[in-house]
Amino acid sequence: MLTATEVANVKHVYEALKMGVDILWIGARTSANPFSVQEIADALQGVDIPVLIKNPVNPDLELWIGAIERIAGAGITKLGAIHRGFSSSEKTKYRNVPQWQVAIELHQRMPNLPIICDPSHIAGRADLVFDISQQAMDLGQDGLIIESHPNPKIALSDGKQQLTPDEVGALIKNIKIRQATSDNITYTQSLEELRAKIDMIDEEILAVIQRRMNVVKEIGKTKKENNIRILQTDRWMQIIEKAKEKGNSKGLSDEFIEKLFKAIHQESINLQTEILNS
Repeated sequence: MLTATEVANVKHVYEALKMGVDILWIGARTSANPFSVQEIADALQGVDIPVLIKNPVNPDLELWIGAIERIAGAGITKLGAIHRGFSSSEKTKYRNVPQWQVAIELHQRMPNLPIICDPSHIAGRADLVFDISQQAMDLGQDGLIIESHPNPKIALSDGKQQLTPDEVGALIKNIKIRQATSDNITYTQSLEELRAKIDMIDEEILAVIQRRMNVVKEIGKTKKENNIRILQTDRWMQIIEKAKEKGNSKGLSDEFIEKLFKAIHQESINLQTEILNS
């Protein structure tokens, strides 16, 4: 059986190598610190041991990639990333919100890098681990790192997110590993037709957003003429609350509506800023 351990500094690296540890990983708080990562990279010079790099605590893709590149620069060729979710000031059901899009973009930027999901740290609760694991597999991640303990109730730390060995076995047995694609003609034809519809709808969405932004520009000109500041907090709250209400009636989640309208609102602010300062 292989052994793995977390290293956070040079001493950890030396001790792990001395004791013959097979795999090292760099934790989220360490990967957020380029100086610490570089010190670890320097300590790994000349040793090609598998190293896994967890995402930084905050959703900073460039910082994550930077940590990976620093370790690769030390000559490490057996590299992987661990997606363990991100801290958030918002209250959610997760210990660390997944923000799957960050891991998806990492895969796009580094397609040959294995990405392993840590559903235990994302979940913070044992009852969420299976669903997160399944979603990770459905999104094409390459493996899972799951915390386990014979009796989580007496674990020294993180007991709430740990599974018993039997529960891990059940998870492995029940999780579905789906294929990436299919050569089935009926499937491919149906998918092409549906994607064509999506493409048309996307064009409609962009056209609507363009019309909205044209109105935003007119509002910006009116504010400039009357010496009015850009942000109108009451109006913004009205927009977001109305959007949530209408979105809910159409089966859309508050989280999605907030992200969508915050992006639109930010672009509106950017446009009006240009107008007021022109």
